[in-house]
Amino acid sequence: MRPEWWCVAAGAVVALLGESVVPLALGVAGVPLAAGVRRARAARRERERREAAVIALLGEVGAEVRAGRQPGDALRLTLHDPVDAGVGTGAARSAVLAATRFGGDVPGALRSAAREPGAEGLLGLAACWRVAVDRGAGLAAGLERLEAALRSERDQRADLRAQLAGARSTAVMLAALPLLGLLMGSALGAQPLRVLLHTGPGLACLAVGGVLEGVGVWWALRIVRGAEER
Repeated sequence: MRPEWWCVAAGAVVALLGESVVPLALGVAGVPLAAGVRRARAARRERERREAAVIALLGEVGAEVRAGRQPGDALRLTLHDPVDAGVGTGAARSAVLAATRFGGDVPGALRSAAREPGAEGLLGLAACWRVAVDRGAGLAAGLERLEAALRSERDQRADLRAQLAGARSTAVMLAALPLLGLLMGSALGAQPLRVLLHTGPGLACLAVGGVLEGVGVWWALRIVRGAEER
């Protein structure tokens, strides 16, 4: 069962406790939102994995070139490694391999492969490749500097994300405070679920509070994401 379906399970439990279908309906409505969050996290992990693979690809190609291999042979040998995924999907990988094997447009194939999220570093490899072929410049030195630059950028982004983790955790904690209030009210015998789910003012407060809660969480996370993007 995918994680987003726990929203339905939680809504069903609250619906049984509060004897109302409103929590169940809210749980069902939360499924697409939770699914979107899950997909966004999966896309970010895939992007980070591809970034790491591109950095590893640059290091391996540079090492092969310094060892005396021709650039095409070095790239082809590195791409044949099944562990490496720096050149994206199978189609992009096959295009680059074909270009290196049959004397095609290697920089063009690399630029096409760089369109996938996380593989933007291949644009630098394409530029280094074109300069090395057209002007006879040292490819290994250029790849070494490019690898160092990409690695430094990745480390800076990871450090920024770690610094912003506190702000993100604070926003989530503040968003959970109303749930703590409901638990405390239930423990004191005030029956907050019955008031919220079976009275007109309670339903109005639930609707307004839910909207304000959602807007607040969205705004806080938007600020954090904006800081990460900059």
